[in-house]
Amino acid sequence: MATLNQLIDSLQAVLGDKVAELKTALNEVTVEIAAANWHDVAQTLRDHADFRFEACLDVAGVDYSAYKDGVWEGQRFAAVYHLLSYAHNFRLRVRVYAPDDDFPVVASITDLWSGANWFEREAFDLYGIVFEGHPDLRRILTDYGFVGHPFRKDFPLSGYVEMRYDPEQARVIYQPVTIEPREITPRIIREENYGGV
Repeated sequence: MATLNQLIDSLQAVLGDKVAELKTALNEVTVEIAAANWHDVAQTLRDHADFRFEACLDVAGVDYSAYKDGVWEGQRFAAVYHLLSYAHNFRLRVRVYAPDDDFPVVASITDLWSGANWFEREAFDLYGIVFEGHPDLRRILTDYGFVGHPFRKDFPLSGYVEMRYDPEQARVIYQPVTIEPREITPRIIREENYGGV
């Protein structure tokens, strides 16, 4: 616990007003940084002697539009970073909200932690978060012609297009979705002697 308090004190002392919010829950520290300050703060977190976060373990996109049963007030999209300091045995979660919900943009940190490359591509592909300065920001899990971002809360469950093999053209083709939306009610079979002797 002493190291956790040490991390919190260092974050407040070194980053100062660049910390928008700082929370501790379940022995983990989460710090919120404004998108405008993110790259500079990331470099400080990596290089400053009090932190030395050598590894970026993960970058996850988040869509808060339906959070708390749809009563969320704030920015819709965020990139959440998980950092690890081997030197100090610290873990840190950093949340960076994209300031524009229609075109979410956050600075890329691939120049600081090269391992963030594919994580940022995944968040771009699935949530549409653009990582400014990324050297190769393109889709990684969906097709290059895929329309939309499938992890956004407003993306339809059936998608927009479906693909199938067309024997006449001898290739895979895309076509509008032909699935009719319906509600499936499970059939219940009751046995008279169920569980009895």
